[in-house]
Order: sequence, then structure tokens, then C-alpha cells
Amino acid sequence: MSKFKPFQFVSFLVFIFFYLINPKFAISEIETQDLLANLENTLNEKKLNQLSNFFNEDNLILIQNQFLDLTEDFQNLEWEITNKNTEEKDNFITVKLTGTKLVNGEKFYLVSNFDYYFQLINGKISDGIIKNDLTTIRNDKDYIDINIDIPNKVLSGSNYYLDIIINPPLGSEIYAGGLMAHNENDLFGQNIVLEPLLAGGIFKTTRASSQPGYQVWTGVIAHKEGIISFTKTVEITDEL
Repeated sequence: MSKFKPFQFVSFLVFIFFYLINPKFAISEIETQDLLANLENTLNEKKLNQLSNFFNEDNLILIQNQFLDLTEDFQNLEWEITNKNTEEKDNFITVKLTGTKLVNGEKFYLVSNFDYYFQLINGKISDGIIKNDLTTIRNDKDYIDINIDIPNKVLSGSNYYLDIIINPPLGSEIYAGGLMAHNENDLFGQNIVLEPLLAGGIFKTTRASSQPGYQVWTGVIAHKEGIISFTKTVEITDEL
């Protein structure tokens, strides 16, 4: 068995968005959509000094520092905000984040998708939440297709399945993989143990904690063409 320390910038992507929002709806649908479109442009243009136009003062310094770290790791980040839904109680958007990073001469490709539920206070984002996050970083040029089948939400105290399916199934090639759980505030400094994969992926059953909250799963698949690492956020709730 070998050990692989997950990239800190993978964990960072999950960590950063737990700070973003949860405000009160206070402006019209058109104004909300304009705000989100302008935020998307500001993020893509890396205009750090303009984030105060979008975020409540309480979170601004933290967000600016994290945004700076993120842009230093991935200098060609692209943000895409879609599904701007303001018809429900909370605003809802889907965010896709892509970028690349060189590590020891290898190019790693980042793809992060998450749903963002929020309200607004006085026209600014404040104290919010991300759901259904899935982030992958890989350097194998999509040599294999993997299906990360981990639920977005589970009942507290219930059993649930973790299926990381490799397509097509393993033939004569040798793969290794590992998967481990983290609490939302404990994402750094841990190793994943890699073991040979004798089937078509990683298949586990786990039990949700008895208290509502979030659990983050970090996994790695290694093969002859490179490495795939991923994080998946699971919401633990008292009711579905």
C-alpha cells in the first residue's frame, strides 16, 4: 500500500465556499440576476478590489484572502454561473469552476460544480451555503471515465453507498485507489491509503453521523496515465 496526500487546493475549494452565503431576499429578480452576472464577470476578470460590491463586510476580508490564494494556484480560472432561480424561498444558482495548474511539469485540470443557495441583505451576499459540491483534479487527459456516485443529501444516522465506478471496467491494467471522509473543518494534513482495485472501482457503505451537518469525501484513483483526485460534499439532514 502507498499513501497519497490530497492536494491542499482540492480541499481548499470545498473549504472556501462554506463561508460564502445565507442572506435575506431583499431585491428584485432582475436586480439579483444583474448582481450575479456582474459577480461572474468580476471573478473571471480577477478584480479583487471589486468584491466589496457583492459581499457583506463581515465576510469580505476572509473572501478576499481566499480568492487571492485560489487565483495564485490557478491563474486561468473560469467561473460560470447558471440556473439563476429566484422563484423559490431562497435564491439558487449552479456554479462551474474550471482551471489548470502545473505541478512538477504535469498539467492538472480542475473542474468544480456546486449548487449555491442564498438570500441577500441590502443587495449584498452574506453568510451563505454551498450544496452538492463535486470537485475533480486530474492529469490523465480523461484516459478513463469515472462515475462518482455519492449522494448529495442523506438522513442523519442512515446508511448510504459510496460508488466510484470506472468505465470501462478494469481489464489487465493495474489501478490503485482510496477514499476517506473528513469533517467540514478537518480537510488538511491527512493521507489517503491507496490499495489495488480488483473490481470496477471503489464500493463502500458508510453511516451518516447522528447530527445534521456536512461530511466531505476525498478520493484518489491512480493508473498508468496519471492521477484523478476528487472531493464530494454530503449534506446530513434530519429530513429529506
